[in-house]
Amino acid sequence: MTTIPVTTTPKSLRLRGAALAAALLCLPVLSLTGPAGAAPVPEEMVSRPAAKLQGLDKITARTSTFTIAVGETKALGSLRITLRACKENPPIETPETAAFLEVIENKPGEQAEPVFSGWMFASSPALSAMEHPIYDVWVLSCEGD
Repeated sequence: MTTIPVTTTPKSLRLRGAALAAALLCLPVLSLTGPAGAAPVPEEMVSRPAAKLQGLDKITARTSTFTIAVGETKALGSLRITLRACKENPPIETPETAAFLEVIENKPGEQAEPVFSGWMFASSPALSAMEHPIYDVWVLSCEGD
């Protein structure tokens, strides 16, 4: 019968293993509390009757700022922008504005084509950006009481 010699684990490896186990045990607690200093997620955003948007014509480099009411449609070149909702955080929370927009392109002699439908965020315009070769549209703020 062959015997296999038993080797002992060096002290440094045992300490590393113990540190790893301790870190893994603390992981669920850390993920529940979130990053230090993070603002709590608001229970509910406040609905507003209008939004202030900004548009850019990439060809002419002209920007235009306009206010649009919920349910209203405004034109920006060949685009037709309809605001479906505008919400913002309460004043005691971290500032954030979100607007639900539907954008349709109406080219002369062609059928209308949807370009964008979804939420845009003022603090992170690239998070949900409209992809268009000529125009950019982004949310600045909500308006009204």
